[in-house]
Amino acid sequence: MIVRAAGWFIFLFLCLPVWVGAQAKTATDAQTGVSIIPQPEQLKWHSKSGVVLRLSPHSPVVVEGVDPGLDSLAGVWKQSLRSLWKLQKCSTKSQWLRPAHPIHLSMSAPLGAEAYRMEAINGRLSIVAGDPAGMFYAFVSLQQILEQHPDGQLPAFQIIDRPRFSWRGMHLDVCRHFFTVDEIKRYLDLLARYKMNRFHWHLTEDQGWRMEVPTLTRLTTVGAWRKETVMGRPVSPMRFDGLRYGGFYTRRDIQEVVRYAAERHIVVVPEIEMPGHALAALAAYPELSCTGGPFEPATHWGVFDDVFCAGKDTVFRFLETVLTEVVSLFPGTWVHIGGDECPKKRWEACSDCQSRMKEEGLADAHELQSYFIRRIERFLGGMGRKLIGWDEILEGGLAPEATVMSWRGTEGGIAAARAGHDAIMSPGRPCYFDHYQAQPDSLEPLAICCYNSLSAVYDYEPIPRELNLAETRHILGAQGNVWTEYMPHFDQVTYMALPRMPALAEVLWSPPQTRSYPGFLQRLKLETRWLDRRGYRYARHFLEQM
Repeated sequence: MIVRAAGWFIFLFLCLPVWVGAQAKTATDAQTGVSIIPQPEQLKWHSKSGVVLRLSPHSPVVVEGVDPGLDSLAGVWKQSLRSLWKLQKCSTKSQWLRPAHPIHLSMSAPLGAEAYRMEAINGRLSIVAGDPAGMFYAFVSLQQILEQHPDGQLPAFQIIDRPRFSWRGMHLDVCRHFFTVDEIKRYLDLLARYKMNRFHWHLTEDQGWRMEVPTLTRLTTVGAWRKETVMGRPVSPMRFDGLRYGGFYTRRDIQEVVRYAAERHIVVVPEIEMPGHALAALAAYPELSCTGGPFEPATHWGVFDDVFCAGKDTVFRFLETVLTEVVSLFPGTWVHIGGDECPKKRWEACSDCQSRMKEEGLADAHELQSYFIRRIERFLGGMGRKLIGWDEILEGGLAPEATVMSWRGTEGGIAAARAGHDAIMSPGRPCYFDHYQAQPDSLEPLAICCYNSLSAVYDYEPIPRELNLAETRHILGAQGNVWTEYMPHFDQVTYMALPRMPALAEVLWSPPQTRSYPGFLQRLKLETRWLDRRGYRYARHFLEQM
């Protein structure tokens, strides 16, 4: 049957290349016919066969079988591209008045999760997907194809595609600096463009608490605001701007972000930091500390001694209230609880913590941290959720079902996989996109430290060589992290993330044998047209390598 919503999708989808007027083709495009990021698993483009397919807003869309996912997918693009249709009445363009070929959509579960097959042959375009996510990714690839063939005339081609890893993630810290819901959506648009499917939303920190919890109002009236922010690096003597800074997301804001992400087949993974990185929460509720305070949200960057008290049951009741709200707002499987950089100084001097250690038979403060994480894991497990933590949660013994996010190199991920636990690889080198992407003396914007080049990201292999075949199955994928100490504006976020995000996306999606750094640079050069049209700021150093 002809589906009206899907017809709208194709109509608006095809308006996009006309609206942008991208008529020129590079030599690389002429040779290969198409440039897609990330590189598909298999792509055959028969450039010598002439035009075999003509698409237009009048192309009939035939849905084989009944699947509400296809209607839903069409609706997403109808909304996102409606503004372009209003600006450019594509149906009046002469090239769209010619007879158009049909587009056939169908589902086939045996293809597998997130997989699709797209073929232009015999006067029709056929798209078969393993699930709704696969259909979405097929349309993302089709968009890139049509941007390079704005007349809608395509030679024969075939794409067979599926992701290499199930966890293809990007992180964003909104605590050191806060970003609006609209900016978060623009970030999600990038993830969708490059077929990334996990958004790790870092919502709480020493410098600010960003999530509304209706029954704990001081978290946002007090914890969401710091009195000022350090200027430049936090070195003595520190200088401050004297400006109150903050913000938070309401329940409605969070629901909107989760909805927007889900339409793009992105799972939002919230992070609520514990036991450390908790000064903003302690400023709101100082009784949750070992000392009783007083505290204030941090005004500079670093690791602070005051953390949640592991010896007080009131702390766990507080965190269970917060996590109950988290579970109600975020339908995904995973909840990230941080667990990193937790100093033990306060615990070692705290009578409540020492009593807890004695009662539980814990040998030291590291085992006390393990007790803390295990207790939180049991609570989350009772609510049908899985716990993720940074690799410090290995210290003192890993919680039974925990997933480890390995950031201090690869050792945490290796240890987790060998212990039979799932792991996500996110080593600082090269997956921290707050690091410089050109040599620091090249007039780059101020960054945290170090140097993670585009080529280093592209050459990264998430599977550690130390693991055997059975252990490698526990490596779910990898993630790029964007910590925002030195990114007060969203343009700086995109500058640091781009083009390293699409490079990591290709590592996580494409089989190693299909990847080529020179070929990626050629495709990336074409991709800058889309980035420029959408107004994304990005680093251009890679152009010097071509």
